[in-house]
Amino acid sequence: MGDDRQSWTAAPGAAERARSVLAAAWSCVVTAEGTREELVGAHTVTDGGRVLLHVPEDSVLPAAAICAPRGEPSAVLEFADVAPVPVRNRIRARLWLAGWFSVQDGHLAFQPTRVVLRRPSGAVVVDLDEFAAAAPDPLATAEARLLTHLADCHADAVERLTRLVDTGSLHGAVRVQPLAVDRHGLTLRVERVRADGDVRLPFHAPADDVAELTERMHALLSQASAASCPRALQRQRADRDG
Repeated sequence: MGDDRQSWTAAPGAAERARSVLAAAWSCVVTAEGTREELVGAHTVTDGGRVLLHVPEDSVLPAAAICAPRGEPSAVLEFADVAPVPVRNRIRARLWLAGWFSVQDGHLAFQPTRVVLRRPSGAVVVDLDEFAAAAPDPLATAEARLLTHLADCHADAVERLTRLVDTGSLHGAVRVQPLAVDRHGLTLRVERVRADGDVRLPFHAPADDVAELTERMHALLSQASAASCPRALQRQRADRDG
């Protein structure tokens, strides 16, 4: 990643971001008592942040959970937050939960005792009480659909939004793609020949559902329409069309 990453204004806190990764992730890797398994579509999350695993019948995880020493972390769960739009360096964040398993109604219930969130800006240990109390971003489960639609069907709108980006951040740009969206704003990935960077376009107010997000995006596009096209992208467009 480039070192020109702009400050993330009005961005989700670490606990909310961690819960959003959990809510949107489709798979996880579980390491327990010397075993390592990747589970797909097998976890759900309770309101308090416990992870319920619905493991296949041939899984060795239940035995590992039963044999683990009491009072000690028995497993680590790893989740990856992957950008839904094809870009370089698609892993936007990784989430690790260390804790212990118990058997509940035939499934494994995982209680985290340590939560670590790693983003491009670095890793942070998430407070357990904040993690338990946090709710995922209201757009988390719809984000993939929203971003792929924006990239595939509204490339002109993405290009128009670059008018809101500082021209220095667009120097040498060869492509701009939507990278992330949450209730607080939209993040664009600026790709260059040898590096890339992210820029944040904050909304004027949080969006708590898709209807409000649509209004916030229209507001950003209206601002962009009143701005001039960055020279960097003008040159890029001219080279492409020539």
